[in-house]
Amino acid sequence: MKNTKIPFNKPSLVGKEIPYILDAIKKGQLAGDGFYTHRCSDLIRKNLDVASVLLTSSCTHALELAYLVLGIQPKEEVILPTFTFPSTANAFVIRGAIPRFVDIRPDTLNLDESKLVEALTSRTKAISPVHYAGIACDMEKIMTLAKQKRIPVVEDAAQAMGAQFQGQPLGSFGDVNAFSFHETKNCIAGEGGALLIRDQKHIKKAEIIRQKGTNRSAFIRGEVPFYSWMECGSSYVPSELQAAFLYAQLQKEKEIRQKRKALFDRYQNEFQYLENQGKIRRPHIPKGCQPSYHLFYILMENAAERNRILAWLNEKGIWAVFHYIPLHLSKMGRHFGYRPGDFPVAENLSKRIVRLPLYHTLTLSEQTRIIKEVKKFFTISIR
Repeated sequence: MKNTKIPFNKPSLVGKEIPYILDAIKKGQLAGDGFYTHRCSDLIRKNLDVASVLLTSSCTHALELAYLVLGIQPKEEVILPTFTFPSTANAFVIRGAIPRFVDIRPDTLNLDESKLVEALTSRTKAISPVHYAGIACDMEKIMTLAKQKRIPVVEDAAQAMGAQFQGQPLGSFGDVNAFSFHETKNCIAGEGGALLIRDQKHIKKAEIIRQKGTNRSAFIRGEVPFYSWMECGSSYVPSELQAAFLYAQLQKEKEIRQKRKALFDRYQNEFQYLENQGKIRRPHIPKGCQPSYHLFYILMENAAERNRILAWLNEKGIWAVFHYIPLHLSKMGRHFGYRPGDFPVAENLSKRIVRLPLYHTLTLSEQTRIIKEVKKFFTISIR
């Protein structure tokens, strides 16, 4: 009997998603900012101990909203790692601001905090660390520099729900930060995100921009007799159906993370001997970091080996994938004047990375099959 294919990711129900969606319909409000939106926001806010949490229709929109709240202007600059998803840059580039890329650390693939000082200019408006794979950047060093220079920090914590740095939740360090609830993340809503606001001073502006530039949120709370157009804004509010689905997922966040941790740890243990032999490199978790266990990757010796193992696994019905092309190498990166060779660590590691299937419903037998095929690749001559 032919083995069934193992996908890279598989969205699934974890609790009361269907009953909550039906309840949202019964309550008679499908537009956003209803019962389930508030339940989600309150749960995240309490877990992170931040001033406010505003659900958004995507993490991209949460990041866009963050820079609108900070008042990003054309020609101002934001420092970010080149090894990230385009949304990290699009969020401010769409307003005419300029990406100031820096290289990544070879151990965590996160923004290299030692490169920040040389990236600072008189036009620097913000620093945006990205917690790759749900493993924390060195937020102590980043926040120390940001406070010294009085530069806002926007955490792209898309992959980091439930992760911590030195006991503090990721997404609670920066001034305004973002989570993702895309179907590939730990907790999902299909599409969705959240803006995490640390300082009370940003809440009013964020609410207005998020609600089409109106003070509708204040009106709903009974703080004003009517609502009207206050400033430039857009529609960043998800529907109650998304929020109802998400609330069921958030209630199981710890359980989901624990299951992913068990799978992650098994990969780490099973592949240790390959790392000892110098054939691969496994994820590195620095001291003081509690990951979200969002993904598991191995780094091959070179691009050719990476391509061979991807082809091997695909042939065996296992969907393993590579990841980002560094943004400075993209068409848009060239537009901003970047060239190959600018960030050698990111260029090297991005060619070698292989992400293996990791989702909380991945069975032990499926993971055993993946592990066996990875090991077999290194014992059978296919070169």
